[in-house]
Amino acid sequence: MATERNIRTTFAFYPPEEDGGAWYATLATLEQALREAFPDPTIGHRQSGVHEMTVLDFEIELSSDVWVDGTAAITEPDYAYITLTDVTADEAGAFAVWLRDSFVPAPDLMRFASSLAMANGEDTPSPLPIEGGREVIGALLRRHLDAFDH
Repeated sequence: MATERNIRTTFAFYPPEEDGGAWYATLATLEQALREAFPDPTIGHRQSGVHEMTVLDFEIELSSDVWVDGTAAITEPDYAYITLTDVTADEAGAFAVWLRDSFVPAPDLMRFASSLAMANGEDTPSPLPIEGGREVIGALLRRHLDAFDH
């Protein structure tokens, strides 16, 4: 019986390519949503050395004893991304479901990519399904990683 690998990578979430402002969000609204959804998050703001903009860094307890680190940049009206670093597909899937169902204004406004896929030449984010819970989205993200884990 094959054992499934527990690959850790960076996942990024984006609004639709043609509408970078589709989330109608700010760093302040994301911070508020994280504080309301997750117990005792660690949140900080800093100036990004890459994009010359303020970004929000966060650490949240996704589930009991499962912590994830992320960074978000949201500039109005046309640019947004949220990355999670060193996460499994299941952890990224759980966060993606929260983001899609609780923060983004409509479920069809999310795309995702992984650093593993980008390292293998795939630089176009894929749409996140508009339905499906943690298990469904986690399985999708595992298949995504499997396609690029050579």
